[in-house]
Amino acid sequence: MTVNEDYILELLINSGRIQVTDAEDARAAAAANGHGPVKQLIRNGLITEIDVLRTMADDAGYDTVEKIEDVNQDALLAVKPEMVQRFTVIPLDFTDNGLRMAISDPYDFDAIDTITSVLNQEIQCVVAPEKEIESAIERYYGDLDAAVGALINGQSADEISIRTSGQEDEEGNASATDAPIIKMVHLMIVEAHRMRASDIHLEPLETSLRLRYRIDGKLQVMQDPPKKLQGAIIARIKIMADLSIAEKRLPQDGRIQLQVGAKQTIDLRVSSIPTVHGESIVMRILDKSSLMLGLPELGFLTDDQATMERILGLPDGIFLVTGPTGSGKTTTLYACLNYINKPDRKIITVEDPVEYQLNGINQVPVHTDVGMTFAAALRAMLRQAPNIIMVGEIRDLETANIAINASLTGHLVFSTLHTNDAPSAVTRLVDMKVKPFLVASSVRAIMAQRLVRKVCKECADVYEPTESELRQLNLDPSQIEQANFRHGRGCDACRGTGYKGRMGIFEICEIDDDIRHMVNEKMGVSAIRQRARDIGMRTLREDGLRKVVAGMSTPEEVISATMKDKG
Repeated sequence: MTVNEDYILELLINSGRIQVTDAEDARAAAAANGHGPVKQLIRNGLITEIDVLRTMADDAGYDTVEKIEDVNQDALLAVKPEMVQRFTVIPLDFTDNGLRMAISDPYDFDAIDTITSVLNQEIQCVVAPEKEIESAIERYYGDLDAAVGALINGQSADEISIRTSGQEDEEGNASATDAPIIKMVHLMIVEAHRMRASDIHLEPLETSLRLRYRIDGKLQVMQDPPKKLQGAIIARIKIMADLSIAEKRLPQDGRIQLQVGAKQTIDLRVSSIPTVHGESIVMRILDKSSLMLGLPELGFLTDDQATMERILGLPDGIFLVTGPTGSGKTTTLYACLNYINKPDRKIITVEDPVEYQLNGINQVPVHTDVGMTFAAALRAMLRQAPNIIMVGEIRDLETANIAINASLTGHLVFSTLHTNDAPSAVTRLVDMKVKPFLVASSVRAIMAQRLVRKVCKECADVYEPTESELRQLNLDPSQIEQANFRHGRGCDACRGTGYKGRMGIFEICEIDDDIRHMVNEKMGVSAIRQRARDIGMRTLREDGLRKVVAGMSTPEEVISATMKDKG
């Protein structure tokens, strides 16, 4: 108790809870047995602890609670465990005016001031019995420790000792391992990164909080976090991504950067969207190592690699990469930029958003809310005298026209389109009202791509395809005889899937004079496609087939990725 007990006795007398003689008797008894007079009054049965708390709370202007129940998980996350234990306080919930907190001593102004300063928000105090607060600390913070015990158990110190940019304690030092929820979220991210996941999905369901990782393009179910921790986990992720915890009705986007150990950094793009049972969170892990991949690592075989190197060496024109969302277009374009990134070349990109930051390249983010659209950014970029330009996506006629004009004035332009195959890209531009002669004169090459999973090298085994697979692949007998069909049996390295990693299958369409003439004459895509095949273009199915025959992937993967392409 931080005030003199004589003062408490005066309050009790003035409130009518005890008589003056009761106070004098308590002082005498306390002097004899070493108890304080207030405690002596409680032992004598003249007052209760609640009576004392109510008296002190009334004097300090606070309310009193006898029981602590229904503590808000977001509020628990707001105050660090060591601060809770140090001051014997527990956060209860948030109100319009700040954080409501139970304290055992309303006169402990040092505790109240310290917590207010550290949290940088108003504290609304209520007074509760010390034993009730201690019990609540054990009950709620103990539950958090138990909930993450399984995740933390067996992990190395480097994995747990993670630092988050922007997170600091009251001394200004980063401290990411103080609270169990923080450990849980960080280990969730570290584990996903270690398993080569591209996305982390946290989906609130009616009775559970589902956790899934997307590994090699397939969602895999992980152990669900406790449903009762849903609010705290989502709040923690939003704090890390610099999103508003209070806003739960609108979608939000943010970024997280974690430094694991001394050298490794994990970048994540975070998206939250409200659902019936809470906010659904998706964290996309941006793997910078993919930017350093060479053309063979992307999946190009020798002949396609030579074709790509020739295209990347062009002085001007447009090179388009097409495919659906998640087909690896961005990774391919970044790898291409990395390949041609030399000190004597100026490269500028305009992206929505800028996912990876590349050394030596000027990257411009799109901000449509202030008028910084693809077209506006591209128009401004041309005044920067670049050699090479990358436009994240050609979405409209204005962007297409500016990109084409840039290519016709001596710039090499990279961009993406959403089409199913390569030849369809030229007709797509014409459909966007780009003049056919501009398309014909500017587009140099188009590449469609898909991603297929690679056979796990650790458990690869000889495989005999089914008759149905052979029929769909349209293999001739000579190819079957020379084929090295393989599949993975499933092992610890691939988590029993038989696949580890992904690679691209490609359809590269170079534009020759005949195709330019077809575009000018507005001929259909089937005619353009046939001409592209006549001059050497392989379809997605055919390129995938080569990789199946080489034992790099399986018939099932290629057939699934190229259902619309019958070869």
